[in-house]
Amino acid sequence: MRTPFGTSLRRDPGDARGLKARIDALILERLEEAIDAASLDLLVQIRRAGGRPLPVAESSADREEFLALVLAFLRRLDTAITSGLTEDQRGRLTSRPRDAIDDAARLIAVQVSLAKLMPDYWQRFEAVKDEFASEQKQAWATRPGVLRRLLGKRRSEAGQAAQKGPDARRRMSDD
Repeated sequence: MRTPFGTSLRRDPGDARGLKARIDALILERLEEAIDAASLDLLVQIRRAGGRPLPVAESSADREEFLALVLAFLRRLDTAITSGLTEDQRGRLTSRPRDAIDDAARLIAVQVSLAKLMPDYWQRFEAVKDEFASEQKQAWATRPGVLRRLLGKRRSEAGQAAQKGPDARRRMSDD
């Protein structure tokens, strides 16, 4: 029996790719969205915690910071998820796609391979994402901001003067 539409409703009739290529493209799209969303969310959280303005799409500095965070997250995913693989599993990974021009493209291709290879890939992805976010937030919380670096010395001097009493505060204000 023939369907009235002549093709599957889930597939674009103009898409000549085979099933494997369509699956790979969908996994790649899902991974890119998940990595972008995780990295942008983390960047916003870090900025809010530090009292910095939220990232703006038109800012080249914000884009560079975002891309650096994406690359750091991809490297962390690669290290964390591939560390427990057997030699057979490592052999089935895509090491470098033909059209990969940078490290990020290579790392994403490996993640696509891992997503197809491991049934629990997305649970591992979420666990690594949470660990990475926690580490990054902690690292940014301990890193002094520009104002803290500029004013930090004066604050510590003022705190020491307050402990020594009113005479020390007067001497400090005279300096």
